[in-house]
Amino acid sequence: MIRLGEKQTLSVVKKVDFGVYLSDDKDSDEKVLLPAKQVPEGTDIGSQIEVFIYRDSDDRLIATTRQPKIMLSDVRLLRVKEVGKIGAFMDWGLEKDVLLPFKQQTKKVRAGEEVLCALYIDKSERLCVTMNVYEYLKDKSPYAKDDKVRGTVYEMSDNFGAFVAVDDIYSGLLPKKELYGDIGVGDTVSARVVSVREDGRLNLSLREKAYLQMDTDAEKLLSMMDKSGGKLSFNDKASPEVIKKNTGMSKNEFKRAVGRLLKEGKIEIHPDSIVRKKEALS
Repeated sequence: MIRLGEKQTLSVVKKVDFGVYLSDDKDSDEKVLLPAKQVPEGTDIGSQIEVFIYRDSDDRLIATTRQPKIMLSDVRLLRVKEVGKIGAFMDWGLEKDVLLPFKQQTKKVRAGEEVLCALYIDKSERLCVTMNVYEYLKDKSPYAKDDKVRGTVYEMSDNFGAFVAVDDIYSGLLPKKELYGDIGVGDTVSARVVSVREDGRLNLSLREKAYLQMDTDAEKLLSMMDKSGGKLSFNDKASPEVIKKNTGMSKNEFKRAVGRLLKEGKIEIHPDSIVRKKEALS
């Protein structure tokens, strides 16, 4: 059986001026053309050739000896060549670009942008790519709790947070409570594995373990005070929303960092502000 979207080794069963026809069985009526310009020198009837199978501009099965950037069910970063009326056309290393339909986009894409995609066969038996890669990611990673990882954000959810493809292969989630800063689809993030779920998927955090993050957050607050005349215009009694908006920290994280600076004698807490002690500036 000739398999669309995959590499396979087929045998030459017929030679013509414009190429050779390949099949997985000499007695089968199922054949696919390998164009003449890609036929290896010395090829004859019975020769075996490893090829990738896709469809040409006329929607016919065609073989190529070129290596595509993505194969069936793979997840890869592909570059947008152009955006048309039915979707975006992606460079996957072959003569005919592969389509990313509008309905398979988790955000609007632009020419020149790199997008994380999975290759699939649509209802019309054509190869297309999708940005909805969740079902194509592996759920058994080599990572364990507290490992550092990198990945690509492929979907944002108001309910769950940011879905991340770790190493662009494994399934991970940055829960909503762990989102800090301006993160969106297509961004690359560095994270820490908080836990490995029973199904093998990874729960992630952008922040260090609390005792390590406290030092980083304390330094961040000092830097913020230095840039704003030596004080913050709110204190640890402020609402979680005010704290998150101004510092990117949760209220608990903010209070831990403030507590560290108080213990070290670097700040004073006033009714409506936090002030850096002058002697701490030297």
